[in-house]
Amino acid sequence: MRYKRPNLFYYRLTQGVSWFVSTFIFKRKILRNEINGKKGPFVVIANHQAAFDFVNLIGITKRPMTFVVSNSFYHSLPVKEIIDKLGMIPKQQFQTSFEDIKKMKAVIENGEVLVLYPAGLMCEDGISTPIPTATYKFLKMLKADIYIAKTSGTYFAMPKWSSGMRPGKTYMDVYKLFSKEELTSLDLKTIQRRTDEAILFDAYREQETLKVKYKDNDNIEGLENVLYMCPHCKTEFSMKIKDKHTIYCNHCGYEETSDEYAFLHNHRGLGREMRYVSDWSKFIHEELKTKIEQGIEKTICAATKIHMIDYAKKRFVEVGHGTVSLCRDHFQLDGFINDNKVNLVIPTTNIPTLPFTPGKHLELQHGDQIYRCVLNDGKLVMKFINMIKIFFELNRISA
Repeated sequence: MRYKRPNLFYYRLTQGVSWFVSTFIFKRKILRNEINGKKGPFVVIANHQAAFDFVNLIGITKRPMTFVVSNSFYHSLPVKEIIDKLGMIPKQQFQTSFEDIKKMKAVIENGEVLVLYPAGLMCEDGISTPIPTATYKFLKMLKADIYIAKTSGTYFAMPKWSSGMRPGKTYMDVYKLFSKEELTSLDLKTIQRRTDEAILFDAYREQETLKVKYKDNDNIEGLENVLYMCPHCKTEFSMKIKDKHTIYCNHCGYEETSDEYAFLHNHRGLGREMRYVSDWSKFIHEELKTKIEQGIEKTICAATKIHMIDYAKKRFVEVGHGTVSLCRDHFQLDGFINDNKVNLVIPTTNIPTLPFTPGKHLELQHGDQIYRCVLNDGKLVMKFINMIKIFFELNRISA
């Protein structure tokens, strides 16, 4: 497989833009940078807290690096030609074809730098997305030094459940995780354990130590789409926002108020305090998991508009409508696309989660196609995501 070298002019131009954003928006502070000046082939694996995490990384060394990006990101941006010039490798999330593997291996075989975001998705609740098991096998197969680029704080600077950016200090720590000699000798369980320990995170617990103030950090509008269940009365879809910084249950009156550090406080004394959004999210996950294990919850279904990528317009456009449903072993998409009836069944065995935007849409991937389901009731998006995560967990246990 031929290696596609990044165009140096466009790469330097992108680095210049990234310097501006990382300096004035992310206010990046580099703790360590062990890849600066390093020669030869190596791999950088990075955690994923926010959509523009790559901006903090692309300028950290003068050497051009080849980034692996999602097909959805690649095909739905009006700057696809620039992405091509940068030599980025697009691939379906949570799917890796033989062709994808050859393209990524070619980077290392040509003595260059490969950058992976193994979690695939930025987090909606401050908790990192689990890494697919196949990633560890792939790292071992590459036979190259592995570095980690650990970012902290970008979750708060660019929350997935909100819009826009919230400038504030972020941190980046880049250091060697494995030498190529170690990868050859270590078993997969050890590689997985050490990688997970280095890359997985809880942004709210990190914030407890960092105590960084971000612009409008107490504005939690949109968070009700993630924290959709009341932790006191356990009613679903009852959470509302008032005065931008208070989330409350319109069923029982439970209430939490956000502070300048994005921690929550229960001033009314009704129910227990959920200081961290991550803990509240875990609570919802566990409550739903119990219902699924007890057979109380088995499926979820929603009416949806169907959007697909228009490759000429380089964006998602509405192409139809129907219903999307999920049970333990598959998604089903029924409806009409461009006036043609469709009935798609997509197995979920190897799908740990899905690309999504809270309160808006989720994306189903089937072969080369991406179906963006813009739910008529956006509140259901997060429940779909929680259910697919739980089904994946349970299926792995029973396998």
